Amino acid sequence: MITSPRLSALGLARRGLVAATVAVLLAGCAGQPPAAGPESAPPSTSGPKTPVPSGAAPTVLTDEPGKFRVVATGLGVPWDLAMLPGGDALVTLRDRAEVVLIAPGEVPTVVARIDDARPEGEGGLMGIALSPDFVDDQFVYLYFTADQDNRVVRYKYANGSLTSAEPILSGIPRASNHNGGRIRFGPDQMLYVTTGDNHAKPAYNAQNTQTLDGKILRVTPSGKAPEDNPFENEVWSYGHRNVQGIGWDAKGRMYASEFGSGEFDELNLIKKGGNYGWPEAEGRSDNPDFIEPLLTWSTDDASPSGIAVMPNGTVFLASLRGERLWRARWDGDRMTDDVYFDGVGRLRAVEVVGDELWLLTNNTSGGDPAKDDDRLIAIGAS
Repeated sequence: MITSPRLSALGLARRGLVAATVAVLLAGCAGQPPAAGPESAPPSTSGPKTPVPSGAAPTVLTDEPGKFRVVATGLGVPWDLAMLPGGDALVTLRDRAEVVLIAPGEVPTVVARIDDARPEGEGGLMGIALSPDFVDDQFVYLYFTADQDNRVVRYKYANGSLTSAEPILSGIPRASNHNGGRIRFGPDQMLYVTTGDNHAKPAYNAQNTQTLDGKILRVTPSGKAPEDNPFENEVWSYGHRNVQGIGWDAKGRMYASEFGSGEFDELNLIKKGGNYGWPEAEGRSDNPDFIEPLLTWSTDDASPSGIAVMPNGTVFLASLRGERLWRARWDGDRMTDDVYFDGVGRLRAVEVVGDELWLLTNNTSGGDPAKDDDRLIAIGAS
């Protein structure tokens, strides 16, 4: 377990940890998205590159027995990241509806403002993914909340900006809570999209395979439903409450993290056409029609968002309410778990980058932010 000690006053603890980091805080540098345009208009971007809050250079901070490296600071409600060839990162800022370019050692810049994103509650600018053929096609995919729905839009990344917006998947029900939002390309080169149950009461649309809420979706890079999907539409698996983390191991096994309601959060092994039980089941169930989770946690200990999967099937889960990074490992045909890292507050996303894990904190939304939050930090992966 990698642990960064916490003082009795959490905010002061974080300030102490990063006293050596030079922070350039540009309060309010990003305004709210402009007023809504026509719902049918394609999403757009505007504005030149703009500096955003950041430390001047990466700083290695050591708190035995663990250590972490600060890559960037002053990020407003960061949600997801994608690594560009060469080692730079694109990070989405949910409430500012901005995409930020982070080059280690340099001041981050805003490369796009998504004018049609409508941040509200848990909605806004969320997932990001690069095309599997990014070197050739330069496509970047974003998931965000618009006026009437959640949608996936494809852009061209050219000259440090996102251009040529093309909606490829729309009509995903939106709400103030439970919007899902993670998008990732699988080993089959298909785009997988997680959706929430739309905070519907009751949430039985999650059990309806002909709706898009409460699902994991699978589409082609242009947004079409592949012919081998199980229900002749975009749906890959169903019975989900709010999936915000997906990933694959070297064997092609797909994993997903899922927020519970008030009892159990889950780590699931996703199967084609699988029913994961919500809203009839939360955690384990004796209903043979539902696929059992690999692991469960109390919602106080986890509330898992993004995940990172190692080739050997080890899964790291970034936890919000639990304020820790869980590690799940195979032990024969079952999984065990332990706390791998904590002490920096709420965690929204985790990605494997070389021999490190890059983590986005989430203290500026529902947490106890220090003056340099939120941060992108790096720790060793094992």
